[in-house]
Amino acid sequence: MMNSLLRRLRQKVAQKQQHGPILENYRDKLAAEIEAFRENEEVHDLPEIFHYWSNKYLLPIFQPHGIAHPEQFFFLYTNRALAVATKPMRIISIGAGNCDMETRLASELKQTSARPFTIECTDINQHMLDRGAEHARSLGVEDSVVFQNSDFNRWEPAGEYDVIIANQCLHHVVELEHLFDAIAGAMGPHSLFLTSDMIGRNGHQRWPEALELVNEFWQELPKSYRWNRLLKRQEQAYMNHDCSTEGFEGIRAQDILALLTERFQFELFLPFLNIVSVFIDRPFGGNFDASADWDRNFIDRVHQRDVEGMLSGELKPTQMLAVLRTSDFTESTAQWHPKMTPEACIRPPD
Repeated sequence: MMNSLLRRLRQKVAQKQQHGPILENYRDKLAAEIEAFRENEEVHDLPEIFHYWSNKYLLPIFQPHGIAHPEQFFFLYTNRALAVATKPMRIISIGAGNCDMETRLASELKQTSARPFTIECTDINQHMLDRGAEHARSLGVEDSVVFQNSDFNRWEPAGEYDVIIANQCLHHVVELEHLFDAIAGAMGPHSLFLTSDMIGRNGHQRWPEALELVNEFWQELPKSYRWNRLLKRQEQAYMNHDCSTEGFEGIRAQDILALLTERFQFELFLPFLNIVSVFIDRPFGGNFDASADWDRNFIDRVHQRDVEGMLSGELKPTQMLAVLRTSDFTESTAQWHPKMTPEACIRPPD
């Protein structure tokens, strides 16, 4: 017991030393983050070429596990937990943003079960929580969803939760060790920790082995496809931009998976995406025509190289869907390929 406490203490000291520069300008980054999302009502909108790719390649990974898409994943597992609950169920979504997924989840749960539940939505941005409250009223679920303005880097759980949700928020967290310890402390033997998130390099950069492949495919792109729609600039050569320099986007993404494997057991682990994400995500994905043969064939080839690289171990996935349990969970992990275990998907920074 004492050795474990000493190890955790040393980890926290090392963390403060390693991430000192991040924490020093934390307030400035936080202010920028709140302002950036003040009027942002569509935080999960994606280009049509992304949906072409996901329907053709991601759906077959999800479907064997009863999952149609990431939002339905949260409903599926929360509904399963609600079905066996013996008391009013407590659900919390950390970093819930506009809370649109959470309010839809509440609406779905009310339609499928008469069992009582409460979904707590926490976020640092009050503007987004206010929009969440409007969503809840419009769906008639305001009695089942509550909103709390709080910083997930400092979050302390108010008791035990049956389901803890982290939907595309972990890659914004600086104090991952604190948050994961808090989540573990809020879980009972039957609690579920559900997450859909980024696990690639910090700032959503490419690791060198992936960057080399991105550059090879980049040379095939017509000039008009190299316009960065987010940064409003032409990129003749692909620029391996670090998104974390302006705010918290991908601030410690590369640490997420390793820290999760230390603290939790995986009931389900579905990793995906590496180099193809450069071409289907928001910066450049809008330049592609999802109905054009050349565009689709290009994405098909990049995806195939992605899969080859991940199965060989050359590349590591940059996103995941996961169901986590406490350390007492002893069943085997459900996954889409035997080689794609959580441990095998960790990319050591050195």
